[in-house]
Amino acid sequence: MTSATFFKNNGPLTLGKIAEILTIEIPAEYDDKVLISNIQTMHKAGPDDICFFYDKKAKEQASAIKARVCVTTKELASFVPQTTMVLTSDAPKRSFLTLISAFYEEYRPAVGISPKASIASTAKIGQNVYIGDFAVVEEGAEIGDDCRIEPGAYIGRHCQIGQRCRIGAGAYVSYCVMGNDCYIYSGARIGCDGFGFETINGRHVRIPQVGRVIIGNDVEVGANTCIDRGALDDTVIGDGCRIDNLAQIAHNDKLGRGCIVVAQTGIAGSCTFGDYVVCGGQTGFADHLTIGSGAQIAAQSGVMRDVEPGAVLLGTPAVPFKDFMRQVAFLQKNSKK
Repeated sequence: MTSATFFKNNGPLTLGKIAEILTIEIPAEYDDKVLISNIQTMHKAGPDDICFFYDKKAKEQASAIKARVCVTTKELASFVPQTTMVLTSDAPKRSFLTLISAFYEEYRPAVGISPKASIASTAKIGQNVYIGDFAVVEEGAEIGDDCRIEPGAYIGRHCQIGQRCRIGAGAYVSYCVMGNDCYIYSGARIGCDGFGFETINGRHVRIPQVGRVIIGNDVEVGANTCIDRGALDDTVIGDGCRIDNLAQIAHNDKLGRGCIVVAQTGIAGSCTFGDYVVCGGQTGFADHLTIGSGAQIAAQSGVMRDVEPGAVLLGTPAVPFKDFMRQVAFLQKNSKK
């Protein structure tokens, strides 16, 4: 079984077609009618394949390339064996993304609503929508044009889903207003109760969570990630955010545009992020923090105070990069005494 079992391969493509897709030139001595069947890694590529070489750390391994064609930079081209045709790109990683999208096509189910799905009579379904087996769309919900609601997904009452959105198998969306071009991965939970309790006479009493989740355009939410609805105000995910698998975003959090939240990050309630904040894996945030635009938080850091725009922090408690390195140097020096 190969990847072709799961993805449609649009190859073989001629070298000329590949160069056209990547908008790069073919050296005059190369035959533009050479056929390429697959994209492979540097290590696996064979005589019918194309590979991409853009990591300087792999220079020593480049001599073992057996691909018919390799796309790389001018700087790294000399490390590729002469038996391999070389195409140079200013941004080979970006070229890889472009070509793999052209070469391989993910399976797309036919438009239509499965007779096994449960669609409320008051729900509004747009044009060219796919709704799979055992999906549920509750009363008053609105699904925009060209959406894909996969098997077992749940869309709660009065939710609004924009155009060209994909709701993965088994995903749960409630109390949510979502923009266009969003992808909610399988198993994600959007709009569940926030974790809010008040201890009264020794008993933890749940605080009603009456806010919503507002998701902008072009947002991806990873598998089994949870985004809680607001307690009173809304939880907001800005345009272009990318949230990895197994993250927790609590009630009333607000993420600006283009934020990246990597797996197992936990953001406590009522935090406000600026634009393009990056959170490494397993980072943790105390509640009611303000994280400035462009801040970068290293993996496994614990953030307990507000963060200035553009700051680079790591450690627990998280401190600026230079301070962290001084702490490490101090400990290494004094632990030897």
